[in-house]
Amino acid sequence: MNAIIGQRGIGKTTTLVQLLLDHVEEDRFDKRVLYVQADHFQVGSSSLYEIAEQFQAYGGKWLAFDEIHKYPDWSQELKSIYDTFPDLFVYVSGSSALEIYQGTHDLTRRMISHKMWGLSVREYLELTYSIKLPTYSLEKILKEHEKISDSILRILEEKNLKILPEFSRYLKVGYYPYFHELNDEAYYKITLEQNLHTTIDSDLAAIHPHLNANSIGKIKKLLIYIANSVPFAPNWQKIKSLLDIGDVRTLKTYFNHLEKAALIRTVTKATKKLSQIESDEKVYLDNPNQLYAICSNSPEIGTVREIFFLNMLSVSHELRLPQNGDFIVDDLYLFEIGGRKKSFHQINDHQKSFIVCDEIEHGIEARIPLWIFGFLY
Repeated sequence: MNAIIGQRGIGKTTTLVQLLLDHVEEDRFDKRVLYVQADHFQVGSSSLYEIAEQFQAYGGKWLAFDEIHKYPDWSQELKSIYDTFPDLFVYVSGSSALEIYQGTHDLTRRMISHKMWGLSVREYLELTYSIKLPTYSLEKILKEHEKISDSILRILEEKNLKILPEFSRYLKVGYYPYFHELNDEAYYKITLEQNLHTTIDSDLAAIHPHLNANSIGKIKKLLIYIANSVPFAPNWQKIKSLLDIGDVRTLKTYFNHLEKAALIRTVTKATKKLSQIESDEKVYLDNPNQLYAICSNSPEIGTVREIFFLNMLSVSHELRLPQNGDFIVDDLYLFEIGGRKKSFHQINDHQKSFIVCDEIEHGIEARIPLWIFGFLY
């Protein structure tokens, strides 16, 4: 039993269908595979267990339940399916806010959970232009970025492509694959904004039934406040007062819901010296596309750059906030992020420090192009 967990619009449904079809040589009429939308109104007449029971009795082997978090008592029924039908392979998908140990029945020993991310720059380019591009580890990028950028730019030149305009477009519309269906930047932003609201209205409400209409409204207001303030260290009393939220504990719970749903990210300080007023963490949105979709004003490019860097490296690395510089990665590498003229003066006393520059195609030594970190996965 495997679970694919990720944001709304990230590509979970497509992946489930592809997984099923891979088992039967793309024959969607093969009776050994079945896709079920768990929140479909017709599912209400039969339980997931009954569906699995009948499917297995007729020779079914690979079963997928999409949007599992919308189905009541999902954990109990999945546990029963796992224990009763050992020859049945089950895939499920769910919201980022879903945790497999969160249901009434613990599935941690029965289900493997896979986190699904949005498109990297590499994947965006591959999907858009039908080209093949490699991935690189962080260590390889830091040591060999001059050779790597030269290799990538040569591949793009064969398609008459330039990395800087493509990267700029990616920051606005490249993270979610459904842009390729819409192929319109304005429609994409509207759809993304609607998906963010639906995540709160529908997904969070399904996973946390105690949230009422008033709570949902406050969480939406909190997300908009964050979008227009990032990056910032939360002053809990100030935000509580501005949004008319009852107490700080409730406010922190709302922050936690947004983070679990992959709508925001918090990064803690590398040192634990706390201020009486401010938190020891800084808050960001999850990815740059979200910022362009819901920020009231034109986003600050410096914020866009930081969110992109954080989003790409968080897949496989731990980032924290250093005393000097923007991020320290794996408690080892110090990064300062900026435009083409960014200098080393803030981080020149750290042995393994790097300047990450936007608006450059090639770097040199410890000065690395920002776009190249989109090839980590």
